[in-house]
Amino acid sequence: MPRMKPMEAVVHVLEDEGVRVAFGIPGAAILPFYDALRDSSIRHLSMRHEEGGTHAADAWARVTGEPGICIGTSGPAGTNMITGLYTALADSIPIICITGQAPTHLLHKEAFQAVDIVEIARPVCKWAFQVKEPAQLPWVFREAFRIAREGRPGPVLIDLPLDVQKGEEIEYDPAIDGRLAYHVPEPVPAAIASALELLETAERPLILTGGGVIIADASAELVALAEELDIPVSPTLMGKGVIPEDHRLFAGTVGIQTSQRFANEIFLESDVVLAIGARFAERHTGSLDVYRGERRFIQIDISAQQIGRVFPPEIGIVSDAGRAIAELRRQARERVPASREAWIARVDELRTSLTRRTDFDDVPIKPPRVYEEVNRFFGPDTIWVTAIGLYQIWSGQFQRVDRPRHYLCCGQAGPLGWEVPACIGAKLARPDQLVAALVGDYSFQFLMEEIAVAVQHRVPYVLVMVNNSYMGLIRQSEIAYDMNYQVDLSYDGPDGQPGIDHIAVMRGMGADGVRVTQPDDMAAAFEWAVAQSEERRIPVLVEVMVGREDNAAMGPAIDAVREFEAPPADSDALLSGMSQVAA
Repeated sequence: MPRMKPMEAVVHVLEDEGVRVAFGIPGAAILPFYDALRDSSIRHLSMRHEEGGTHAADAWARVTGEPGICIGTSGPAGTNMITGLYTALADSIPIICITGQAPTHLLHKEAFQAVDIVEIARPVCKWAFQVKEPAQLPWVFREAFRIAREGRPGPVLIDLPLDVQKGEEIEYDPAIDGRLAYHVPEPVPAAIASALELLETAERPLILTGGGVIIADASAELVALAEELDIPVSPTLMGKGVIPEDHRLFAGTVGIQTSQRFANEIFLESDVVLAIGARFAERHTGSLDVYRGERRFIQIDISAQQIGRVFPPEIGIVSDAGRAIAELRRQARERVPASREAWIARVDELRTSLTRRTDFDDVPIKPPRVYEEVNRFFGPDTIWVTAIGLYQIWSGQFQRVDRPRHYLCCGQAGPLGWEVPACIGAKLARPDQLVAALVGDYSFQFLMEEIAVAVQHRVPYVLVMVNNSYMGLIRQSEIAYDMNYQVDLSYDGPDGQPGIDHIAVMRGMGADGVRVTQPDDMAAAFEWAVAQSEERRIPVLVEVMVGREDNAAMGPAIDAVREFEAPPADSDALLSGMSQVAA
């Protein structure tokens, strides 16, 4: 049996598992790993913060479907990764974080930067493990990839004490090693038959698609199923891009924040909902009494723990989304399709009429106009990145996305700062595609130092900043408390700026940017930014100054979303189940 250094064996496993890029920060307790990594085929980018490394690995995984890799040393490196691990766990994203650790004989002696990172990380990981023996290493890493991929994907943390990394050579033969198989659950055929029977009884059925359909790479199959059954499709925020938005069966996104008016009305008029790979998050459902109503639900999920977690469905099916959709299509071909002409016509009527305005010419710029210009300028192959805040809510309401894995949003955890490093991971995953982010001024400031990484490593992308110089979402939430407290970020900044000069920040790191104050100037700014980014291989910022206290439509229930802008004329005449009102 061949023998090799423990870390060389680990790097062989990483390469065999398909790892091409890793994000990390070297440190004393992880240097044996880096010693092996430097002679590998894996490209490494040194980040400016370990959290940024986790978010870059996360975005890589969202775009490719394969585990992203983040590496750090002992102590604060691991604790800095916790937010990224939580974000990946919340959205079912496979990443593997590798941390160095003090030698095992010092762990109980309060050694320098020795912290029990395994116990700290355990609640936000599928698996967290400290390797005790060098001979375990190849198999622990094989298991890490298996766990990250299997079932509902998610993060893994592997902790490597320094003495384990530096251990004596181990017996390991890459020629007889390989990836571990993992279980992909198949649906019970009888359950699929029951689901189809229930759908056949429906007059106004709806397919609700979550991120699980994208994770399963089953978007095309899903659209084919919808066409064969003639049932409208409503993607959740995490399912955005499952179906093209110009498809006749597109029914919009339901929710109390990131939603379309027509989508909520379509849902309220539906009678049977087939949910595939969706977790019924509270910002999607709002009031469960309203959301459930008299509707009957079928829930398909790869995780048995998800079935009935929020409310009990009439039919629950544990299955990989792709396998379930394939079985639904197989059995549906043996049945006579129901006629749904009236329902499809109603969906089309609502989709084309129950809208929100975006054609504002106001100065300061109204946020919906930003997304109108974004939709007009950027093509369908653009990969979009966004995180959390009013800018992200407006994105969910107004931004058009027609392809899966082209809208990356940290939907549940919502860590500010996610976009800047996530763009790096997304662009390295798809170097031939344009990557752009919608970011708020406050979110940008959280991890803006990662711009330097993109400049250093020539990773080009475009940032579109919606700047209101506020913690906008929290300011709007404070209205219910009759206060505006500690959320204003503005001050007398350089050259009259309302706070940080973001263009100067970009230029200070070797990137570039432009500030826009007039709505008609956005298209030219976008064109300049894309050209500069690609030509100079740098990130470029388009900072759009918007109304400081503009609000986004939202409410406590999907039939009670408060509109802060008057809707297009006569659209309210179409409402049957909603009580949406303009402020």
